Amino acid sequence: MAKNLYDVLGVQRGAASGEIKKAYRKLTKTLHPDLNPGDANAEERFKAVSAAYDILGKDKKRGQYDRGEIDENGAEKAPQYSQQYARQAQGRGGFQDMGDMGDIFSQMFRDRQTQARPQSFAGQDQRYQMQVSFIEAAIGGKKQVQMADGALNVTIPQGIEDGKTIRLKGKGQPGYGGGPAGDALIQIEVLSDPVFSRDGLNINLTLPITLYEAALGGKVEVPTLHGMVGLKIPKGSQTGQTMRLKGRGIEMRSGKKGDQMVTLSVQMPEVIDDDLAAFLEGWKDSHAYDPRQKIRSAA
Repeated sequence: MAKNLYDVLGVQRGAASGEIKKAYRKLTKTLHPDLNPGDANAEERFKAVSAAYDILGKDKKRGQYDRGEIDENGAEKAPQYSQQYARQAQGRGGFQDMGDMGDIFSQMFRDRQTQARPQSFAGQDQRYQMQVSFIEAAIGGKKQVQMADGALNVTIPQGIEDGKTIRLKGKGQPGYGGGPAGDALIQIEVLSDPVFSRDGLNINLTLPITLYEAALGGKVEVPTLHGMVGLKIPKGSQTGQTMRLKGRGIEMRSGKKGDQMVTLSVQMPEVIDDDLAAFLEGWKDSHAYDPRQKIRSAA
């Protein structure tokens, strides 16, 4: 790993937290093992970037690193006795007597004894990104993520939102000196869907209908997260009219459910043939109406 974690992420020391996070996301998307199969160099850089963000992405660890209290691996650094105890002595007005010296050397001896004892540290967390489809995020499921030591099955909780993180306990870097392993942190990126969109627990869908379905009404099939269902179109329906399919939205593990909101869009036929043109010409003479009257009145 490079000596300077800021260089690993390509940011300046003192960079804002948002800038560090942005740099981390950009690098992990570029270097992710799934996008660079067989590229050992990219995999090593991916590990280094993840390890650097594990420190710089946390305010407490970043502060310790900036003050020189921990190294690039997150391990505590040995105290600097010469500077530490010189400052203590200066704070007392200098080495005034052997009592001061005795206190200082006693502390040094205790610190050395503490360092001589085996120390344990928790392993570093490992960060990964996983893309899931809109449907996978909505209804849950299982998917594999490529980790440094192989693939791992991940359970996708139903209803998970874009940007949320799944924590896999103990699946990060191994601990040191008997310490616990770190965790694997899987950040979820939900891909957009050509049919559905999400608003909280509700699912939105725009449903095209024909001119005659809008005018005469009827029953049509509508896609939902769990398959097709029937929907009754009221006679005289308009573009922009919204209908509700109760309980057909996102369902959380708590049992709370959203609805599916279906917005109608009246579509004209691609070709206006002679029969339709003749019918409309005759119909408008006896059934003329002005759909723009309200606009003119409000202007």
